[in-house]
Amino acid sequence: MKQKESEHAPERKFRAGGISATIWLNKATTPKGEATEYRTISLERSYLDKEGQWQATNSFRINDLPKAGIVLQKAYEFVVLQEQDLSNGGINYGRN
Repeated sequence: MKQKESEHAPERKFRAGGISATIWLNKATTPKGEATEYRTISLERSYLDKEGQWQATNSFRINDLPKAGIVLQKAYEFVVLQEQDLSNGGINYGRN
């Protein structure tokens, strides 16, 4: 069963201006009862509302798309390297 994102800290976050991609490491149990992990990525844009309060949305303007592409690429690279490191004997170079 997936943990709620609010119950644990993100594994990594990449940011370009107000655009961020957050990587979540999730733990679950397979139907056979085996423990497993998988990663999900959330993408959002932060902005100041009329009252000066920070808000977040998953709606993007056309000018946000290049930054979204950059943070998604970085997130993808991180996840691929994590999975590659784990399959090569558990060495984990990508974590800070």
